[in-house]
Amino acid sequence: MAKVRLSIRLKLLALSLFLMSVPWLGYQYVWEMESFLRLGQEKTLVGTAKAVATALHERPLLFDQHASYQQRVEQGKDLYAYPANGPIRLDGKLSDWLNFQQRAVFYDASYKLEKFEVRSNSDLSFEHSVNQFQDFLYLSFKVTDDAVIFRNHQSLSIDKNDYLEIAIKTKDDALKRYIFAATKTGWVNGYEVDSNNRAGTPEKRIQGYWLVTPTGYNLELRLPIEWVGAKVGFAIYDTDHHASLPDYAIGTADTRLVDNLGTVLVPSPEIDAIIKALSYSNSRIWVVDKHGRMLAKAGELISVIPDNSVIKIDLFESPFKWLTTQVLKPLYYQILTKPPSAFVDQLKDSFFIKNKVLDIALQGQSGTQWQLTPDNKAVILSASHPIFIDGEVLGAVIVEETTNGIRTLRNQALESLFNQMLLILSIGTLVFALFASRISSRITTLKKQLESAVDEQGKILNSVEPSTTNDEIGDLSHSFNRLISRLSQYNRYLEGMSSRISHEFKTPVAIIRSSLENLKNEQDRGEQNVYFSRAMDGVHRLDFMMNAMSEATRVEQTVNTDDKEEFDLAEVVSGCVSGHRIAFNQVEFVCHVETAEYPIFGNPDLIVQMLEKLLSNAIDFSDEAKKVEVSLAKKQTKFELKVSNIGTELPQVMQEDLFDSMVSIRHTDSAKPHLGLGLYIARLIAQYHKAHISIKNRNDGYKGVCVTCLFEGD
Repeated sequence: MAKVRLSIRLKLLALSLFLMSVPWLGYQYVWEMESFLRLGQEKTLVGTAKAVATALHERPLLFDQHASYQQRVEQGKDLYAYPANGPIRLDGKLSDWLNFQQRAVFYDASYKLEKFEVRSNSDLSFEHSVNQFQDFLYLSFKVTDDAVIFRNHQSLSIDKNDYLEIAIKTKDDALKRYIFAATKTGWVNGYEVDSNNRAGTPEKRIQGYWLVTPTGYNLELRLPIEWVGAKVGFAIYDTDHHASLPDYAIGTADTRLVDNLGTVLVPSPEIDAIIKALSYSNSRIWVVDKHGRMLAKAGELISVIPDNSVIKIDLFESPFKWLTTQVLKPLYYQILTKPPSAFVDQLKDSFFIKNKVLDIALQGQSGTQWQLTPDNKAVILSASHPIFIDGEVLGAVIVEETTNGIRTLRNQALESLFNQMLLILSIGTLVFALFASRISSRITTLKKQLESAVDEQGKILNSVEPSTTNDEIGDLSHSFNRLISRLSQYNRYLEGMSSRISHEFKTPVAIIRSSLENLKNEQDRGEQNVYFSRAMDGVHRLDFMMNAMSEATRVEQTVNTDDKEEFDLAEVVSGCVSGHRIAFNQVEFVCHVETAEYPIFGNPDLIVQMLEKLLSNAIDFSDEAKKVEVSLAKKQTKFELKVSNIGTELPQVMQEDLFDSMVSIRHTDSAKPHLGLGLYIARLIAQYHKAHISIKNRNDGYKGVCVTCLFEGD
């Protein structure tokens, strides 16, 4: 696993980060404060709900005796009067009805009155809605009927046509029925009828308008709230023939049975007046019956906030204020959550509540609930408390409030904390960072000078410029300058050693050769011939050593020139292997060159020389089978040349050092001298061609060595 490297700049910066613990502790304190504020808000909201509920305890007159006390609410039978924003114009167009399609109840054959048979081809249906404004109820009926039959204006009968029937239960439990039948499009009156549908005088307190539409007709009514009894029912009667009684009817309830009538729950203006006196800003109070229907509501969660975003600041008079307001504050709110001025309020226009906090209140207990808005912008806290009448839970008070106020206080505290700490930390960190950067920059400069002074083979290229600063890093640069100068002198000495040794060897070798030749011509005794043979062998060894060192020097001089040409590497490899097959016929050469183009830029003679060194080593270290394998393949953009044999393996400790000068692993008693320059020359030639050469033991199941050379393709 690679060791992680940490620079001095990074270490000093990491140490300076400990200063950030101070604002972090302040940040944590503010968050703890917010938790306590939320707990206090929860208790306050529960207290508000309890106070409102206490004001409504044991006041049965505030609640509808039938709509609020009933144990079960039936869909389509028990209706709710939605509050209207203003009076509704009676014109049959339904344009003044808010959200009519969402609030209207749909009635079809499933609401058929029992005394009528089911029509197989009936298209009669209607949508019905109830609104309330001040002391009036507004009723709307959008009827779908394929044949609208009007009342004959000369007929005394009002039930041999299409009509609406309203049945109410009076305070003395009597049943009253009213029929609304139109003679044409326009205003329509309601008539109280007896059990035989005989009409009496028109009911003047009720106003209505009948409008024929392409799908049927619309009917709008306005009637006083006090006129509606404890129970009420509506039914649409239909006939498809003139002067005939209706043969089909659907409605909210059977209008001839008083016990089958439904209810209309009207929000209580008395309760509304009470809770408005107790409500406060940015909160909402609900009073609902035990079925979750709204009786009164006061307040809103979203209030209009004045736009103070544009603030004129004199930059010269208050630069710090400009910095904190225009620069830092927007930066803070990349992390902080700003209370939204608008968010999705699901219950804003709702008139029914069904949630956990209401269920708790209907069980006779106080409850709270934290809830995230659907758009995830705000958190709403709800608190509830039951309303008791005669020991029975008749409804509940629900108080709602957002956490925007607490979040605003939290943000103001964090802004003040950050502004003060940022000023202190900025000055300290800036000085710290400048000091660390200065030290790191000087060390990096010294490192680059050292890396450029010596190449990968240890050759001295440049010197290190000593620093003029009188400190530890300056002293270090002076020391490196002196060290590089000494190494440069020693390197030049080593580079000239080969030529000097060669020069020194030539004279004694010449003397030895001439003396031995004269000795052979003048004396012919056997013992002298043995000495002569040994002397000649030594001369040959010295001559080989001299030639090897001269060859290394010539290669070093050649690779320093720019005399390069483009040639085909495959052609050079194949030709070199073919030549070795002729020269070493006792060795089996296996050459495999993949079909491709292998153009490289360099010197083909040097490549041949490198291959001769590699093949010579492969032959010398092969076993008795004498088998050498040479392969050339294309690997993406590189050319891979491999020379391998079957024989002696390399020791693991010397594989990285074999390419150095005068390093050899041959046995010292070998008859042929070896200076360990073969692989050194091979590496020089590979580097000249910008190739990478490596040597390792084979891993393909055979015992031996493989040399790999990777060339960059042109």
